Amino acid sequence: MATDTSEGARPGPPAGAAGHGPLPGRPVRTPATALRFAPAVSPRTLLSRALSVPLALGLSLVLPLLVAVQPGDGVHDTAYWLQLTLTVYAGARLSGMVLTSHRKLLQGSFWLFVYMAMGVAPLAQAVLGKVPTPVVGPRSDVTEAVALVLIGCAAFDVGALLARHRPGGRGRGETRPALVHRRRLYLLVVVAFVCSAALILKLGGPAVFFSSRQEIIAGIEEAGISQADSQAGQALLRGFGTVPALFALLAYTRWLVTSRRARRSPAVIAVWIALAALNTVVNNPVSNPRYWFLTVLLSLLFTVFPVSAAMYRSALSLGVVVALVIFPFADRFRYDEQNYHPVETTSILEPLALKDYDQIGMFANTITFERSGVGHLYGKQLAGSILFAVPRSVWPGKPHDTGVMVGEWMDAVNTNLSSPVWAELWIDFGPAGMTLGLLAMGYAAARVDRRYARRAIRRTPPGSLISLVVPLVAGYSFILLRGPLLQASGRVAIAVICIAMVTTYRQDRGAALR
Repeated sequence: MATDTSEGARPGPPAGAAGHGPLPGRPVRTPATALRFAPAVSPRTLLSRALSVPLALGLSLVLPLLVAVQPGDGVHDTAYWLQLTLTVYAGARLSGMVLTSHRKLLQGSFWLFVYMAMGVAPLAQAVLGKVPTPVVGPRSDVTEAVALVLIGCAAFDVGALLARHRPGGRGRGETRPALVHRRRLYLLVVVAFVCSAALILKLGGPAVFFSSRQEIIAGIEEAGISQADSQAGQALLRGFGTVPALFALLAYTRWLVTSRRARRSPAVIAVWIALAALNTVVNNPVSNPRYWFLTVLLSLLFTVFPVSAAMYRSALSLGVVVALVIFPFADRFRYDEQNYHPVETTSILEPLALKDYDQIGMFANTITFERSGVGHLYGKQLAGSILFAVPRSVWPGKPHDTGVMVGEWMDAVNTNLSSPVWAELWIDFGPAGMTLGLLAMGYAAARVDRRYARRAIRRTPPGSLISLVVPLVAGYSFILLRGPLLQASGRVAIAVICIAMVTTYRQDRGAALR
């Protein structure tokens, strides 16, 4: 007799076997009755399935084709078709991240960046024949740049697949989870207030933080912190003034969200309010770059909703709208009233073509720069990023930001140019090194996402460190992926210091958040 293994029935010995007869008062399940006992599909699941098809088609086909059919002066050559392929591929992978049953914060952030900055925006530039940063080399270098980005994305996916087949069973070799030490968190709060107060006083008071980024830069120059050949002083001051305040706010936010005892404590609530006010000054969107404020916004969002799959999906879906519609016009606070010149256009694509999405073009310029006789640098740029804190007086040959270096070679007026991680890896290690680097990134992102998904449950302790670090890294990954790495290294190092300050493996009542 065949054993019933349909959904809702458990496989077992045949009915009537010795010692396994039906219990009194219970009906015997047959294949027909098993269907009646199968669990019903929830309305949320049905809605998710209903939305999956239009979402996947919208991101991977409808939006790319809508951009592609717009009128423009672009040439439909090999680079154009490769760019369209990259956009469709990134849209399909982003759809997969949105519709996955687990929250994959790092992989989702990666594909959101690729879709907006390496996909749709460069496709609009290819259609219109306009770019925000001039491409100085031949068209073949643009073709190669797009092809290398595609190869890097495929390598990232391969790395993520390899992470699914790692040796060892689930949970094997697990150590005790890292937690936030309560008294060390109090110390971090003090450090955050001291460092942020130093930044505020150095720049002339809180009012300057609500004027414009141009005023902030002018205040830094007047304070003598910024130098012509080095921005290390400025980066450290702004990093210590913003990162500890944000990390302390995230820790207290998670404490309040996950602990009923904390929500009943006036002291915890008072400190959270003070930290929120401090971050309103030093981490607001007026005085900070858009990508940093995106870090603040996403990390707070994923911390406030630590187990919400709906919020994760909404964040990625709305991220496309924010990146492609709001971001091109969000530089209103970069300049003061006299120096702000808004783009006047009737084309829906022109803001994408003329604003900040220069990643493909700068990758092409990096290829041209290398072939001008410089050659690959074999780790020099990466070493400069890791050793960013070493002053140039000690290291006279310390490299500049890759974007600045290429911009100066181009004789660009504005050398504050991007250098995506594809270009950073390629200029140092060539195509093979770039491919291996993206593969390693995919592997690491998938491993961390898997561990985060196992810990992102309601019974996880309030002081779970991974529940704080992963949202922060997911938000900051936009800055890391955009580059240059040297420019992004300062805040990374300060965040590592903050994490090390509060980390503990003790689980006793005196150390843990309760």
